[in-house]
Amino acid sequence: MPNKVAFNEDYPIVTQSDKLYERALPIMTPVTQTLAKGPGQYINGVAPKYLKRGSGSHVWDVDGNEYLDYNMAIGPLSLGYCYPRVDEAIIAQLKDGITFSMMHELEVVLAELVHEIIPNAEAIRISKTGADVTSAAIRVARAYTGRKKVLCCGYHGWHDWYISVTSRSSGIPEEVKALTSTFDYNDLDSVRQALDEDTACVILEPFVFEAPKDNFLQGLKDLCDANGTLLIFDEMWTGFRIALGGAQEYFGVTPHLACYSKAFANGMPISLLTGKKEIMDLFREDVFFFTTFGGEALSLAAAIATIQEMREKNVQAWLAEKGKRLKDGYNILAADLGIAHYTKCTGYDCRSMVSFDASAGNPLELKSFVQQELIKRGILWSGFHNMSFSHTDADVDFTLAAYREVLGMLKEAVSRQEVSSLLRGATIEPVFRKVSNFNTKPVNK
Repeated sequence: MPNKVAFNEDYPIVTQSDKLYERALPIMTPVTQTLAKGPGQYINGVAPKYLKRGSGSHVWDVDGNEYLDYNMAIGPLSLGYCYPRVDEAIIAQLKDGITFSMMHELEVVLAELVHEIIPNAEAIRISKTGADVTSAAIRVARAYTGRKKVLCCGYHGWHDWYISVTSRSSGIPEEVKALTSTFDYNDLDSVRQALDEDTACVILEPFVFEAPKDNFLQGLKDLCDANGTLLIFDEMWTGFRIALGGAQEYFGVTPHLACYSKAFANGMPISLLTGKKEIMDLFREDVFFFTTFGGEALSLAAAIATIQEMREKNVQAWLAEKGKRLKDGYNILAADLGIAHYTKCTGYDCRSMVSFDASAGNPLELKSFVQQELIKRGILWSGFHNMSFSHTDADVDFTLAAYREVLGMLKEAVSRQEVSSLLRGATIEPVFRKVSNFNTKPVNK
């Protein structure tokens, strides 16, 4: 019988997952379409590789094993799997059509809703993915300022202008690489040193897991204004999650441009670029940014239903409340067990991260062990708590009970230096996304 969300005696059988993986290997390069969903992020032989369905906060893999999910599709499922109000909106629109030969009325409805909610949304563009709108923001910032250089901090997608600063920059011309540099979060001096008369924009995630210190975001805005540089918030993770109006509402700092995806359509592919009208007006004739599926109506319907549900149910407060219980509960357990010096949970309540210190051993081995044992207990986990409106108090209670048992096992394994030998598969791979030490490429002035 497949494993359930319970304190199972055995590890889940993932035979069908492995068979699908073997079919994919010869023809897919790589097998995953999203790096964070790929097999390298999960311990082989224990974790499933393919999921089949979801409901609320739970998912089922292709072998029939059930899990409580804290990844939530790597962020988009802010309400939960198969959320009735959103699914009903999609089904109703499906009966009328998916995409059309002219504009659709839902484009206007969504734009009006976003205009009401997001502080800087004097004008709105709709697209499909986060990389679409971050790249459009860079292009329009360059057009508006007449400058070329970009400063960035965080993760901003796969397009040339950003990925050139990472280790996976093959195929990008050196001339393009020379135009983007990085800076350290919470370090205004690193920005001051990098800004010059050819800096078109500064783009950053308003926070990843570390909180802004000493009014960092406002200080950044002031620096940009003084230099004639545009400030862009990449709100893929913060938008509609930390507050309905995103980080710019939460922190009271209004950027010139802001980019959104993930949370506001509960899993449907859609993104937003919002900004000051005088900047966004350049999209009318000067800057080209169009895509066939930008007005795809199922995603528009899902976005409208999701945002309305968020506003009516105060979803952000729910995410914070349940996430705080989980984050604080983890840290209390770690302290009670005497292991808080090498593992902790950090971040904002709506989205937190468990980390491990090298003082206790290889952090990836420690993470792999915890993941392995949580999966056995029916929790799909990759180190994050991406909270959704479908996560309940019972979910949190079950997870904390599992953490108590698993962290006790981890303590024992660390003390005996047995973590590596207890792993039932290869250690998980490092996460590509950086969460600190962003200043990876010096600026030549």
